[in-house]
Amino acid sequence: MTIRSADYVEVIRAAIERVGTTQGDRVAAAADLMTATIQAGGVIQAFGCGHSEALAMEIAGRAGGLVPTNRIALRDIVLYGGEPLSALADPQLERTPSVAHRLYDLAPVKPDDTFVIASNSGVNGAVVEMAQLVKQRGHALIAITSLEHSARVDSRHDSGLKLGDLADVVLDNGAPYGDASLPLPGGGAVGAVSSITAALLAQQIVTEVVARLLAFGVTPPVYLSDNVPGGREHNAALEARYAGRIRRTA
Repeated sequence: MTIRSADYVEVIRAAIERVGTTQGDRVAAAADLMTATIQAGGVIQAFGCGHSEALAMEIAGRAGGLVPTNRIALRDIVLYGGEPLSALADPQLERTPSVAHRLYDLAPVKPDDTFVIASNSGVNGAVVEMAQLVKQRGHALIAITSLEHSARVDSRHDSGLKLGDLADVVLDNGAPYGDASLPLPGGGAVGAVSSITAALLAQQIVTEVVARLLAFGVTPPVYLSDNVPGGREHNAALEARYAGRIRRTA
């Protein structure tokens, strides 16, 4: 069996075409929720564990993205909660439901905020508990997950629920079971899909939000790159509108 990077490109090209062109209604529904939040003065709260944190980074605090966005991450228990750094060495942390309550309480969350939660499997304790908590507190919830993978595994949460069971809008990242796409001799696979397709969905939603704001006659609060002339000043002026509501860390 020969493994080639060109094969991976073909897999990703097909995944992008499938994910990017078959979920227009769900992308639109997610954009509607986020647009309403921004118009109400709220913030988009993005959360993901492990590699799904890449989705939160795609939503919050990047060039071409929306300013009223905040990234929630497991390391917030150290950065803002006073836990020792060693707490992050626990490989079971993302499977621990109680950490979701700690993260929610530490975050600058307001009632009008909408949450975007990403998890390829959608079954780990912290993610499911966060989704439950978000809905209990009355927030809109957008989920980005692999429907194929999630359907083939059991929930690790006591409720038996999965991320997709709790969300108002569920977007499928199109990743295969196990995420990796090119089978290896003897078992296993290489070439993960979810990070790329989740980023595609995030950018589709953001683009649709900006289109809606423009249609409403609102100047979209969008970041410029800090690495273009005037970018840092532009961004600082927009961030000042949301002082205490968004956090930007390394």
